[in-house]
Amino acid sequence: MPATLIPGFQAADATGEDGVPIRVATGGSGPPVLLLHGHPQTHATWREVAPLLAERHTVVAADLRGYGDSGKPAGGPGHARYAKRTMARDQVRVMRELGHERFAVVGHDRGGRVAHRMALDHPGAVDRLAVLDIAPTAAMYDRTDREFATRYFWWFFLIQPAPLPEAMIAGATEPFLRAHLRAQSGTAGVPREDLVQEYLRCYRDPAMVHAVCEDYRAAAGIDLEHDRADTAAGRLLERPLLALWGAHGTVGRLYDTAATWREVANGPVQGEALPCGHLLQEERPEEVADRLAAFLAG
Repeated sequence: MPATLIPGFQAADATGEDGVPIRVATGGSGPPVLLLHGHPQTHATWREVAPLLAERHTVVAADLRGYGDSGKPAGGPGHARYAKRTMARDQVRVMRELGHERFAVVGHDRGGRVAHRMALDHPGAVDRLAVLDIAPTAAMYDRTDREFATRYFWWFFLIQPAPLPEAMIAGATEPFLRAHLRAQSGTAGVPREDLVQEYLRCYRDPAMVHAVCEDYRAAAGIDLEHDRADTAAGRLLERPLLALWGAHGTVGRLYDTAATWREVANGPVQGEALPCGHLLQEERPEEVADRLAAFLAG
């Protein structure tokens, strides 16, 4: 049986879009909630939050395609295999396979972008949506300035044509990953070293590094096309949305985060900053679980 670092959870493989295997860890009972991680994490990032939510919910923590122990297909024309639309279809298929036709979704970082697209494309499946430490992708690109580009340089490094970023990361995988995690965290000792080692295990796979680059290339291309089409059609989020962000992170410092989500939402939007950096679920797990539990019960 596959392993997971989340206490009390069981890991297995489910089937995403086009047969891509998606690693999931499940636990608890009650109304279903899907947890989606960001870059460079895996589902293990929810290690402390997931068991708390599992006291009242059936919790599914999944590895996004390309990440962790999920399948890592080549990006394909236009990087479409890593479009957030495709990655969202993965997770909807997985939840249906697990018997959940309708569920809440919580996404951090890249997972929040997948969750945003999922709520737009699959409103019948998504009951409510929580996003951790992101503003909408299109808004962040549209409002890019020197400070943002300096703080989030990987948004512009990883999108360079293959194989340049892949080759550069391969030459310094551990220093790159550790520097990235240090930049994300606003709390000493976070991530814990055992989590760093888990992320490093996965990041040493060249297929994952390519997938990460394809994820970001899609975000700077086909994902923006999908976002522009939504704007032109007047499509907005209709489900209740909770936005949490780190007061000391880039998103919290550079954006009025709740206001940017209200720009793309027709449903109710709640927003709150927590005293941490980008890795809310690892820096402030109890507070995150508390806020999520109250929102999910709403």
